[in-house]
Formats: sequence, structure tokens, C-alpha cells
Amino acid sequence: MNFSDKEYFPARRKTRPVKVGQYTIGGDGAIVVQSMTKTDTRNVDKTVEQIQQLEQAGCEVVRLAVPDIEAAEALKEIRKKCPDSVLVSDIHFQYKFALMALDAGIDKLRINPGNIGDAEKVRTVVRRAQEQKVPIRIGVNAGSLERRLLEKYGFPTPEAMAESAEYHIRILEDLGFGDTIISLKSSNVKLTVAAYRLLARRCDYPFHLGITEAGTQFSGTIKSCVGMGMLLAEGIGDTIRVSLATDPREEVRVAYELLKSLELRSRGPVVIACPTCGRLEVDLFKIAGEIEQATSHIKVPLSLAVMGCAVNGPGEAREADLGVAAGRGNGMIYRQGKAIRRVSEEEIVPALLEEIERFVADKIAGRVAEPTGPVEETQAPSSPLVSIR
Repeated sequence: MNFSDKEYFPARRKTRPVKVGQYTIGGDGAIVVQSMTKTDTRNVDKTVEQIQQLEQAGCEVVRLAVPDIEAAEALKEIRKKCPDSVLVSDIHFQYKFALMALDAGIDKLRINPGNIGDAEKVRTVVRRAQEQKVPIRIGVNAGSLERRLLEKYGFPTPEAMAESAEYHIRILEDLGFGDTIISLKSSNVKLTVAAYRLLARRCDYPFHLGITEAGTQFSGTIKSCVGMGMLLAEGIGDTIRVSLATDPREEVRVAYELLKSLELRSRGPVVIACPTCGRLEVDLFKIAGEIEQATSHIKVPLSLAVMGCAVNGPGEAREADLGVAAGRGNGMIYRQGKAIRRVSEEEIVPALLEEIERFVADKIAGRVAEPTGPVEETQAPSSPLVSIR
């Protein structure tokens, strides 16, 4: 960013730090990316496989549904097979499942204290969580608000959701428990945003952001990014989960893209590509798609520009770490503002990938590499590029 965003955007909301496994949620901690397994938790092997897939995609905290006794019993075996994973158990109604999750070595509980039993049962769970230094997320959902609040407000409102959260917060605070994270979720974007804004003025607990039942990959991505993007831009939010009706790895991918777009996290490439118009003279869709796919595994932060004409192309390409401005069957490759080589359209993808590979290696080593050749170089790379791994 070439301007100071402090003048235009609110500072991040000050919250108490809560330790979840190896991560700190809230305080000065980075915004943590979460997802949830979509397997039957009772199927240990499938669940472990999906946890590992999510972690490979960059997921930092993984939540598991615990709907019955068999799922609760499976947690110990899952923990044995995933000793370093940061795992959250999602518990409703049954306080014994929460105790079993704690016995299994879970890193966080997602419960609503008011719906897991009488005061003594709540006290038992909270005391055990306190002893083991396991935080609790209070998860308020517009679709499951307490009857008394629906009778009071008529339907889910921001005030009803905030009041529900405050009720559960008081239960924990009365027991001396403060390692609490709050979520206020709805499938309605405006309701979700309003509820978080309201509660943000009333407490300093860190917030877990999400739009629940957001939808399919296409519509859910839009709703999640609009809702969470508004809050994050206002400085509200300490950990996020994108909810999509698709492979959970896509949730992780969208979450990182959302955070990168607001410059809140740096992980892997940001690919900038022009939408194309009548000035286009190369197959930019194919080029941009191949570049994005070939670099999807890279964790080093970098910006890549794939531009298709001489109007905005050179400027955007110069602003990126690496970029190409293509036109009339060829492309000029830029590295950090300098034109370094011109190649034919057929050579754009392998040549740009070669430069990306070199740039990543240089960045890891802390050095700046010399350009590969003069601006007017037209030769293709001497050997085919092996996929960057």
C-alpha cells in the first residue's frame, strides 16, 4: 500500500488476548483462519485425513462437530493421530461431551453455557476448562436464539443476539472464567454486521467472525466477503471462518484471499488480472488461470500482475513484484518495476513462472537477484520449467 490507511480506516478493536493452542486470538495476534471438518467425526480416519488436508491448505484451527457419544469418544483417537493440530470441539446440550473433549486434549470448546445443563453441570465444565487452560467460544446463532429473546424482540435482531451473548458471558464471568471468544452469526449479512458492531461497543472479548449457512461456493463467498469484509475494515474481528457448501479447503482459500485483500495477512501470491476488453490481443484468461494454478502452493507473499493491453498493463505490472503486460502476441515481464524480458505469447507462462521461482528463492534467501536478460530478449527459457514446489 502506497498511502497511510490509518487516516481512512479505524484502528483494530482492542481485545483481550486468548491463547488457543499455539495461536493467540485477539490482542496483537494475527487474524487466525479457521474451518470445520465435514466428515462424520465418528469416522476417525476420514476426519484425520480432512484435518490434514485443511492444514496443508493453510487452516490454522479446525473445528469438529460432536453430536453424539460416539463422536465424543472418537476425539481421543483423532488427537493421537493429530498431536500438533489445533482442534475445537463443537458441543450442544450435552455437558458430558464437553468433559470428554477436554479429556481428549482438545484446544478449545465451542459451547453456549446456558444450554448444556443446570448450574452445577456448567460449573463442572468451566472449572475443568479453567484447570486445563482451554478457552471457550460462545457461539450465538440467529437461528437458535433463546425463546425468551424471541418473545421479547419478536424475531432475531442485533439487540437480541448481543443480549444472548451477554447472558452467556455473565455465566462464565460469574464463575471467574475470562478466556472467552464470541461469535454472533446469521445467514443475513446486515444482521450479522449490526450484531457484531453492537457488541463490540460493550465488551473487549475477541470475536470469531462468520456468516453462517452462507451458501454455495459462489454466493457464499460473496456473502462472507461482504459481511466479514465490512467488519474487518472497521477493525472488528480476530479470527474468521468462511462457511461454504463445498470442500472446506475452499473456505480456507477464500479466507486468506479476504484477509490479503485488506492487507491483514500475507500468505502466498495475490494474482491481479485485468477483466479484459476489446483491446485484448492475447488469451489472457488461459494465461492468468495457468499462473494462478501453478503458484497456488507458494506460501511466500508476493503480488503478480497479468495484464492484457498497453493502457493499464505496464503500470499494474510495474506495481507488482512480478508481472506481465501482454499485447500483439508477446509480453513484457516486469520485476519490481523494471522491464526484464520480452517473450512471445507462448512463452509468457513458462517465462513468468521461471521468474517467480527465482524471485521466491531470492526472497527466502534475503537477496535481490539480477534480471535474467536485457529488455529485448526473445529467447524462451533454455529448459522447461519444473512446477515450483
